[in-house]
Amino acid sequence: MVAFTALVVGVGWAFSVVLGYGPIGPVLALVVAMAGSLAAWWKSDVVALRMSHARPADPITHARLHNLVEGLCIASGLPKPGVYVVDDPAPNAFATGRDPRHAAVAVTTGLLDKLTRVELEGVLAHELSHIRNRDTLVTTLAVTLVGVITLLADVALRLVWWGGPRHRDDRSGGSGPAAILGVLGLVLLVLAPLVGRLMQFAVSRRRESLADVSGVALTRYPPGLISALEKLRDDRTVVHSASRATAHLWIESPLARHPSEGRGAWLNRLFDTHPPLDERIAALQEL
Repeated sequence: MVAFTALVVGVGWAFSVVLGYGPIGPVLALVVAMAGSLAAWWKSDVVALRMSHARPADPITHARLHNLVEGLCIASGLPKPGVYVVDDPAPNAFATGRDPRHAAVAVTTGLLDKLTRVELEGVLAHELSHIRNRDTLVTTLAVTLVGVITLLADVALRLVWWGGPRHRDDRSGGSGPAAILGVLGLVLLVLAPLVGRLMQFAVSRRRESLADVSGVALTRYPPGLISALEKLRDDRTVVHSASRATAHLWIESPLARHPSEGRGAWLNRLFDTHPPLDERIAALQEL
């Protein structure tokens, strides 16, 4: 979070240097980042559930699901989160929420149909570990800050392209320190979104690996989650309601990653928010 905040301030500084707005750039960046983070913290669960078309899981129709969630919550000392179902044949699941008392777990109908009770328990333990470790908060803030960085950089570059600096007497196109600072500012504006996205991917991948180990520690049965991940690896269906904005929340990437799964597979692999399933399975097999 410190690194993300520093990058936001750096983009704000570059914004001011390139456009000549004085100290307003870093201040504007911090204000926008704080406002965006507060909104994401407060409403992230509602937004994620609506974007995924999740509906509350009926306690009678989905009695097994509720039973497993309640048992795992008792074992882990967590309050029971909201339980939701996404009507989709692709097996997948995600957790969201700003803290353990305001959290939700959602699973697809494909996951309920294709996994055994032990495998489903492993997946739910993984998702509840995200809640207990507050991964949902960390990853949501990371996504929000990357969005702020990208927005500020895009606005600054567009203003430079269309109008150039407006409030400076000494433009960075001159000579001396001002020119060097101007070039550094432009370079930072161009590279900052990519650096921020790479930082987000690193955070998301580490949290996924941590949730795998934490989930196994909760169930005390690694073969359950291992078997579930193997089924997810072999399944080629993708979640229809998923998007890149929420891809980091799911237990595996819900987007097309192979040409047979749909368009943009190569791009999704390039910006993957999850470690390869084979690596996760191999790590769990060593426990």
